[in-house]
Amino acid sequence: MVAAVEPAARTAPGHGPLTPALYRVVERQVELDDVVTLSLEPEDGPAPPFAGGQFNMLTAFGVGEIAISISSAPGDPGPLRHTVRDVGAVTAALCASPVGAVVGVRGPFGTDWGVDGIDPAADAVIVAGGIGLAPLRGAVDELVARRRGTAGGGVFVLVGARSPDQVLFPPDLERWRADGAHVGVTVDAGAPGYDGPVGVVTSLLPEAPFDAERAVALVCGPEIMMRFAVRSLLERGVDPGRILVSLERNMQCGVGLCGHCQLGPLLLCRDGPVVPYGGVAEGLLGEHRR
Repeated sequence: MVAAVEPAARTAPGHGPLTPALYRVVERQVELDDVVTLSLEPEDGPAPPFAGGQFNMLTAFGVGEIAISISSAPGDPGPLRHTVRDVGAVTAALCASPVGAVVGVRGPFGTDWGVDGIDPAADAVIVAGGIGLAPLRGAVDELVARRRGTAGGGVFVLVGARSPDQVLFPPDLERWRADGAHVGVTVDAGAPGYDGPVGVVTSLLPEAPFDAERAVALVCGPEIMMRFAVRSLLERGVDPGRILVSLERNMQCGVGLCGHCQLGPLLLCRDGPVVPYGGVAEGLLGEHRR
């Protein structure tokens, strides 16, 4: 079964939850035309621990602050990574940050994918749409590493993108496949030279050879994609209580004080972003964004 996902708000030593710590950009990787991964190292002491699926509040000084999921794996000895899509003033400033720039980091905040509580015998099904693969990246790394060379459940990574040139993290997809994961990729529209599947990501689910009765599913992407992905998982026989989704709203404080990220009874910065579908998210997906 999936263990209960508990919220957390761990901060760097000497910093309160509302005070950003200073981190320096040590690497800037252009993933797509409008997506950049920033590798960050703290200026003052070690970075606090985090779990896959949690997020930090990143500050572009002089511009603003925004919630960005952590895209590195817990325990990764390298820098802290955040994958950012340029969609507004703050994300544009972050994406343009050169190596050597200093940004602010608060967190980590929120609930996680609960990888530690997933039964090793259960198949883990990861369904990601577009940049939704970024919040899942660390969890997939953990799951693949733990199950490499074992007789336990498999890891099934199903990814959808708008076009072949919009597929995120191709080297990771190949690495996961080489390490034994079942990796499927589909695109909404093909291109010259592309001979892979064309269609929405849910089209990959009927043929993915996982054991639905024992499977745990982790789903992240646009909400309309998540609604259809959950529907397909339920049709395959996955228990709704074993489906986790990552919800997003306007997170501003990260600690449940301001109320901007309220979704029904939840404050997503505190009670989410990762929540079970069954009994929690099934009545909330598609609620009006603020």
